[in-house]
Amino acid sequence: MFLFYFLIFFVNQILVLMLKLLGKNLPFWDVVLLIYYSLPSILSQTAPFATLTGFLMCLGRMNTDNEILILRASGQNPRLIILVPVLALGLLISGFSFFINDYLFPAGMIKYREQYLISISRNPFVEIESNSVKKLRENTIVTGEVSKNGISDVVFFDKDENYNTRIIVAGNSSIDSAEETGVSMHLNMNDPVVAVLDNQNSKKFELIKAKKMTLNIFESAFIDSGYGIDPGEMTTYDLRQQIKKMKADENTVPQDLNRYILEYNRKYSFSFGALFFAFLALPLALIFGKQNGVFAGFIIGVVISVLYWSLIWIFIIFGSRTGMNGFIAMWIPNFVVGIAGFAFYSIMMRQ
Repeated sequence: MFLFYFLIFFVNQILVLMLKLLGKNLPFWDVVLLIYYSLPSILSQTAPFATLTGFLMCLGRMNTDNEILILRASGQNPRLIILVPVLALGLLISGFSFFINDYLFPAGMIKYREQYLISISRNPFVEIESNSVKKLRENTIVTGEVSKNGISDVVFFDKDENYNTRIIVAGNSSIDSAEETGVSMHLNMNDPVVAVLDNQNSKKFELIKAKKMTLNIFESAFIDSGYGIDPGEMTTYDLRQQIKKMKADENTVPQDLNRYILEYNRKYSFSFGALFFAFLALPLALIFGKQNGVFAGFIIGVVISVLYWSLIWIFIIFGSRTGMNGFIAMWIPNFVVGIAGFAFYSIMMRQ
């Protein structure tokens, strides 16, 4: 089951990269490296779901083959005999998953970011697409037809040093790779027109025209790192220190702080989801695995995995956008699994 879920997430990652990089003339080795650095994130997602489905199929097979009945007939308590190794294995898998989430996942994220920025510097068209609106953190670029010769039309929205709205409009433009540190690409504009709107006075504006203009687009436009490093690239120790530092800073934006709290709790909740799944698998297998236990366990495991995965991402998005407490947002899915486990366990005891 570990290989089953790993292949699902792996194929999904390949498809996402292929759709994004297809036709961008990116070197094959760059694509291989991006996939390689994505492996820790795939592994971190695989362990909990493999635990649930694997345990359901194994215990369901035992129930179908009457091994549970034999244990009961011999005077044993199959619930206790099976529960101890199930929880022990669930805890062991959770520890393995936590190591991946806390060490390999951040290391992979850092290397992935570095390689992605290298790929952009080699071929800026990885990020710039035809007839699209691209959000570059606080800036936005609208592009017309994109070809090897350049871009037919460009509209660029940003802010000046006084945070006034600035709109840059240009005709045929070209993009060059950049060699400067921190700069991802150069946008060379022909016949640009720059309009700066005064936020304090709606009737006041500045208009600038030129024959040519070069706009530097920095690496930070593609990588969100408001505090210098993304939360996903940090270990739990680093996150804990960063959260303390941000709480002590009066100028910290609550939404930024909550992003770090969300990631800190995600590492623990997603890793120890395997333990909650192990506890849930036992009563489900003994209740529903009397006939065709392997098949029933597989179907139930996949359905619950999809629901759990959806719930995780709903609360990640909900927590990041609404400011919902990171601990509550990340642990609610596990609490739901735990409550369901106790409910089915009580049903199993009555049976």
